[in-house]
Amino acid sequence: MNLVIVDGRLGRDPDTKFTGSGKQVTNFSIAVDDGYGEKKVTTWLNIVAWNKTAEAVQKYVKKGSHVLIEGRIQVREWEDKTGGKKKAFEIVANRVQFLDKAKPTSEGEGSQEVDDDIPF
Repeated sequence: MNLVIVDGRLGRDPDTKFTGSGKQVTNFSIAVDDGYGEKKVTTWLNIVAWNKTAEAVQKYVKKGSHVLIEGRIQVREWEDKTGGKKKAFEIVANRVQFLDKAKPTSEGEGSQEVDDDIPF
């Protein structure tokens, strides 16, 4: 089973693009802290969200936002311009919970949650 749950804050604003077939994909990174005081270690994780999840992330979060991500680890491989092989580990989010206090809207208050099927 490939399941990961992480809690962290966005290190930059989400970056949204569209595939050739029109699917929305949003990339962002989060800082996850472990330990405390002098033993505190921060790990930066790259997150990828698709479709409705990507749309909600783009709409509701920004740099510094607190989120809980549920997803799976994926390894992406490619060749750079010189032909060298590159590899990146990222989390494909299939569920994002926004942990910051939401501003009241006509639909109510509280955190927003999105659950979306990943297309692969």
